[in-house]
Amino acid sequence: MSALLAVFAVVTWQVLADGPLLGPDERLGLELAGRGPAGLADLFADLGNTQVAVPVLACAVLLAWFRGARRAALYGVAVMAAVPALVVPLKLWTDRQGPLTDATGYYPSGHTATAAVAYGAAALLLAPYVRRSWVALVAAVLLTATTSTGLVLRGYHWPLDVLASWCLGAVLLLALRAALRRAGTCPPGGPRAGQLPK
Repeated sequence: MSALLAVFAVVTWQVLADGPLLGPDERLGLELAGRGPAGLADLFADLGNTQVAVPVLACAVLLAWFRGARRAALYGVAVMAAVPALVVPLKLWTDRQGPLTDATGYYPSGHTATAAVAYGAAALLLAPYVRRSWVALVAAVLLTATTSTGLVLRGYHWPLDVLASWCLGAVLLLALRAALRRAGTCPPGGPRAGQLPK
């Protein structure tokens, strides 16, 4: 977790200080913006919309709640609520301009953070109830990567905006996993089928 926080801190510092990493980041972002089929990239980016990602987590929260893992369900809600609580102040503080606009408030990527936490938390909550829990975790990573790709290809975010949200999302998910383990809904070594919460 400390490595993720360190990367996040360095990237945030670069954005605030207009540091040397921003030049290559912006060149890469402008080079990638507009590449690939626009409709498909838009669809990918939309996977990070709250209207898409949050209902996926809501289904996992409800399943955990009705299977008796109420504390786990509440932790899932809390970790999702932490996303806007962290991202919105960071956007206001950093005030970074977007790739293809004069508007500011693009760092970090809220869509990427939403996707990472919603899909990742859903995978963690569902893991005790599925035979191959790793499939849900891989799906969460792929959905987040797809969202990130769409955001950069459409020119909605710079690559560093997305990287920062990956770090932030991973920190929140590691905290959720630790909380689930303490609550007894995620055994040490990761969730396994047959070890359902009581």
